[in-house]
Amino acid sequence: MRTLAPAARRLATVVALGAAASLSLTACGGSSGSLPVAVVSGASSSAPPGTIALSPPDAKPNLTLTDQDGHSYDLVRQTAGHPTLLYFGYTHCPDVCPTTMADIAGAARKLPAAERRQLRVVFISTDPSRDTPQRLKQWLGAIDPDFVGLTGDFNAIQAAASSVGVSVSPPVKHKDGSETVTHGAEVIVFSPKDDKAHILYTSGVSEQRYTADLPKIVKGETP
Repeated sequence: MRTLAPAARRLATVVALGAAASLSLTACGGSSGSLPVAVVSGASSSAPPGTIALSPPDAKPNLTLTDQDGHSYDLVRQTAGHPTLLYFGYTHCPDVCPTTMADIAGAARKLPAAERRQLRVVFISTDPSRDTPQRLKQWLGAIDPDFVGLTGDFNAIQAAASSVGVSVSPPVKHKDGSETVTHGAEVIVFSPKDDKAHILYTSGVSEQRYTADLPKIVKGETP
């Protein structure tokens, strides 16, 4: 396990290129436009997927956004005392985001019911202009309806991500209608004992790894 300061945690920057117009047409009219491409890059992209210890541990971002049901969601208050996995991504991501959420969902389903009820998995949109509460509810509902999806002011989201060492850049719209969304692909893990993040997972951690680690995380142990 390596130890990094927050400013050094630019471990798995995800650059996803997607055409908003094409995606809409594909969903509504069956257009056969080109699919978007996800590229994982960054200084540590060649390192094997794994766990990184955070020293000192990170505080949970003080952030209030709108959840997938259209309600105000205070991240600190509503996850207090719960094992919490936090991920910054977007629903139009073609690969990394849905894969990561699906892997966590698969592992969460293997927990005993009482432990599953304690777990909080929070997905914060890095593309809030497209990720409406309705979009988040539909997308997360297909993965795990118990997951929390949050959207809202981009600047607040970017600041929250930065506070836990995750790099998020404003979405860039291009003349051809395509859109670039750049964000870190780390999963931040907050302990139920002190509500602080002592570890993070880099991009590419398997469902099997989450399955092995979640029972420890729920108990406030460090995998």
